[in-house]
Amino acid sequence: MKVNLIAVGSLKSDYLQLGVADFEKRLQNYVDLKIVEVKAKKIRKNLSQAQKEQLKEEEAEKLIAKLSNSSYSIALDSQGKPMTSVGLAKSIGNLQVQGYSELDFIIGGTLGLHDLIKEEADYLLSLSHLTFTHEMVRLIILEQIYRAFKIINGEEYHR
Repeated sequence: MKVNLIAVGSLKSDYLQLGVADFEKRLQNYVDLKIVEVKAKKIRKNLSQAQKEQLKEEEAEKLIAKLSNSSYSIALDSQGKPMTSVGLAKSIGNLQVQGYSELDFIIGGTLGLHDLIKEEADYLLSLSHLTFTHEMVRLIILEQIYRAFKIINGEEYHR
């Protein structure tokens, strides 16, 4: 299976870069992982709501341009539906049975996702009721994807 992680911005924190690199390596045994970054828009202080929406829309257009036409797309959004790790594994397994060989996981920028992306995505997934930085979400979803494939393959996961 091919998994695309499509995210706004790049990782700046060393600890997150190390964590992401670790899960990229672990996932090599299960999926063909591709991380695609689109350039984040610079956010000035004191933006109006309309200006924030405009920035999110510009980021959304860049994200949409990176989506695969044949993939199942999952946008990560705090307003999405929560799912357990086992539920994610079952969902991925079901998608494979349905013939999907490619998944796109979409991570917005600092301001979140624009409605364009939310409407384009096949599924809106909430990782938690807690709020995480968009950089942390990258690490968390990679860990959950790894965990899902361990579950799918009936393997134990101790870390």
